[in-house]
Amino acid sequence: MCGHCIAVIGESAKINRKDTSLSNRAPAKMKSWSIARGHTRTVIAALVLSTALSGCQMIDTSTGSFMPSSNPVTVDSVTRGNRLARQAGQQHPRILQTYGGEYSDPKLERMVARVVGSLTLDEQNTAPAYRITILNSPNVNAFALPGGYLYVTRGLLALANDSAELAAVLAHEMAHVTANHGIERQKMEAEEQFATKVVNEVLGEDPVAQTALVRGKLRLAQFSRNQELEADRIGIRTVAHSGYDAFAAARFLQAMDAYQGFRSVSGATDASLDFLASHPNAPRRIELAQRHARELEQPGSGKRDRDPFLAGIDGMVYGDSPEEGYVRGRDFLHPGLGVAFRVPEGFVIDNSATAVTAVGPGDVAVRFDGATVPESTSLTQYLTSGWVAGLEPGTIREFSLNGRPAAKARAAADNWQFDVTVIRSGGQVYRLLTAAPATSTELNQVANEVGQSFRILNDAEKAGLKPLRIRVVTVKPGETLGSLAAQMRGVDRKVELFRLLNAISPGGTPSVGSKVKIITDS
Repeated sequence: MCGHCIAVIGESAKINRKDTSLSNRAPAKMKSWSIARGHTRTVIAALVLSTALSGCQMIDTSTGSFMPSSNPVTVDSVTRGNRLARQAGQQHPRILQTYGGEYSDPKLERMVARVVGSLTLDEQNTAPAYRITILNSPNVNAFALPGGYLYVTRGLLALANDSAELAAVLAHEMAHVTANHGIERQKMEAEEQFATKVVNEVLGEDPVAQTALVRGKLRLAQFSRNQELEADRIGIRTVAHSGYDAFAAARFLQAMDAYQGFRSVSGATDASLDFLASHPNAPRRIELAQRHARELEQPGSGKRDRDPFLAGIDGMVYGDSPEEGYVRGRDFLHPGLGVAFRVPEGFVIDNSATAVTAVGPGDVAVRFDGATVPESTSLTQYLTSGWVAGLEPGTIREFSLNGRPAAKARAAADNWQFDVTVIRSGGQVYRLLTAAPATSTELNQVANEVGQSFRILNDAEKAGLKPLRIRVVTVKPGETLGSLAAQMRGVDRKVELFRLLNAISPGGTPSVGSKVKIITDS
């Protein structure tokens, strides 16, 4: 199993996606913003107040309750009385919370169900049934849980280019289940945890014991890599036996490699929730995938089913959903909350599942969130209520910001300095935290620029905000890669993104009559 779940530590102050209210209900329940040493991205991770488990990690199935999803795609019902299915079911609500809930689109759901249905025809696939959920997340990910739970994000569907590529990803995740990788890893992790406890509590600093502990962790890492390669091999075999193009796995691995490079520059979405956080993607792995495919069939032998796939994703939301607000270049706009702000030139906004953050030059970072605070509580009282670590009370001052009551203060901790600005709008308080190294001289300028840009959207502005969507168009005579990319709206680096979404290599061009994906708000 390659499970991705959220282990929530403390209470996140992120805006609630569903009702556009704010998650923290009273200052007394606020957790202190703790500061981590190192790079600004580490600082932001500490400020988020929650931790995403990255990597092929085991899911804790000891807690939680399960209410069946009201809108999944179901190829077949999960076997009743199955212990693993019950345990996986306990994680279902957590996964939905982490990945923005379910994405509802009957046309898209039927397409995904057809692909999974084809994979289950493979006689070597021993899972009794699969329950499919499309996650409303721009992150590129797919995973499976024992008991027949399969998940795929709309971000992954946007990157794939045909049914065979989707089948390759899902078959890989199904292989983790059928090969009992989760159970095997759980046993090995339990052994390593026990060994760590013995070394720390009994043997202490004994160098021999410490060396053995390091070797054990290396064995666990190697074990994980071997599991991934085994899942690749099993998945490619399943794809071929199902009639799909066996070379699709290598193609999608290459697409993922290109996506990783694009994402590392654009900063879009939360990387810890992506497929690549747990699936090592090296040229050697792509080479092995091609070798496995050649052992099964010749290139071009299997079906790709590109047209049905593109028809399924046509109109699908791309990037941020309305419930999460929109990133448009340097602007963040939330139609539900009716607020907007802009970050300085050179900053990249990351609208993740846990917070809106932005990172800029010189390790300067900004975080936006909010809380429900009684109007009877002054902003000065709120700032001193204990939710800011290292607050300097003497720096607090109240003022008016674009017609709204506001207050700001300075804080310092662990070689970092902070500007904390809070803005009141009725019973809601919006919070802008700017962080910079203690030696930086940019803190005040960045904090003031972001704070002054904060505003309340009017009704016309809120009504005019629309989500970006994938539109499938047919290339007409005279159209070029550049002209097609120019049709895209709401995205940066249009030509590069167009190539990435349509798997067009450098120097390649779309042919007349072919179908391509573009991103637009219409």
